[in-house]
Amino acid sequence: MSDSFGRPFSAARPAGLGTTTGSGLGGSGGGSGAGGADPIRVMVVDDSAVIRGLLTRALEGDADIRVVTSVGDGQMAVNSLQRNSIDVIVLDIEMPVMDGLTAIPKLLAVAPQVKIIMASTLTLRGADVSIRCLSAGAADYIPKPTSTREIGGAEDFKRELVSKVKALGAAARRAGSRTRGEIRPLSPAPLPLSALKREVGPITTRPAPVGLQVKPDVIAIGSSTGGPQALFEVLSHMKGGVTQPILITQHMPATFTTILAEHITRQCGINAQEAKDGEPVVPNRCYIAPGDFHMLVAQRAGVNVISLTKDPPENFCRPAVDPMMRSILKAYGGRKILACILTGMGQDGLKGCTDVVNGGGTLIAQDEASSVVWGMPGAVAQAGICQSILPLKEIGPYIRKFASRAA
Repeated sequence: MSDSFGRPFSAARPAGLGTTTGSGLGGSGGGSGAGGADPIRVMVVDDSAVIRGLLTRALEGDADIRVVTSVGDGQMAVNSLQRNSIDVIVLDIEMPVMDGLTAIPKLLAVAPQVKIIMASTLTLRGADVSIRCLSAGAADYIPKPTSTREIGGAEDFKRELVSKVKALGAAARRAGSRTRGEIRPLSPAPLPLSALKREVGPITTRPAPVGLQVKPDVIAIGSSTGGPQALFEVLSHMKGGVTQPILITQHMPATFTTILAEHITRQCGINAQEAKDGEPVVPNRCYIAPGDFHMLVAQRAGVNVISLTKDPPENFCRPAVDPMMRSILKAYGGRKILACILTGMGQDGLKGCTDVVNGGGTLIAQDEASSVVWGMPGAVAQAGICQSILPLKEIGPYIRKFASRAA
């Protein structure tokens, strides 16, 4: 059996795993699966009973989500995961007994298919530890409001939390069904199209354009959910072989993008920096779009420079991939652009990459099997505008090969 988007899911939850445990919760709440036979199963991990209760109510307001268990530290989460079938874990970072960073590899050892969302405060320390958690195997993060009042009343926070849980829950079930060869039905209520895009017919690629006969002048990358891990893998192949400027839009809030650039520099050995308005775009530099700003390329006095704007969000995102791609096309011309779309929710990048490809540029995308969420790369793949659709491990060598070829 498959869901309403034609995706297979693994076997139904074993009986007796629907009990909510831990302190501070009022049971399953009004949303616990009332809308469907098999809602996404979530574990909430936070040392504050009040926060656990608020997160549970926010999640169970959606009929396709059920909080199965709730615990107060990482060790309790590991123990609970051994007893319960879970799709998504919402995991606090700073907790007694065992913190979130320590718990991640232990949780994944128990259930490799489970998807972990870190709940992190918007501080330099929170951002740094969050990115370390992503490197350790967490799938995504959510900026946690600093007070219980904000968590209880912040509609944007609730929407982001629910959308990420649903998208990652579906990905966890696909991963589990691929591993076990099993299927599981989902609630009749479909997941949002922004989280899961239906495959329509066979996916085709287009021939390499003339631009690939020469070195590209610029490399542009877009990513979202699962993006930091993917970026570390791809950019690890750039040192010593890629001199072109690399422009990256990763959906992240301010502070997080600063820390992301620092981690890329340390882990990948390339010069990565959060972009600054007005600075020239030069070789041997990797530019990261700052949180809450669109990063564009503009021509000033014949020189390509970074332009940061507070234009309205596109695809519900700022920074967004589409405006970056459009600006690069205008500044460089399409023929020598090498664009890449990595794992992420939604379809940001589809319109901008379509323009790049129609202008003569080249586009590659991450394949579904290696993506945390195949939304953004799936959108461009299904549109038939990619020259190649590759596993993550092959993308870095592919970019290096074409970036370092003879002019």
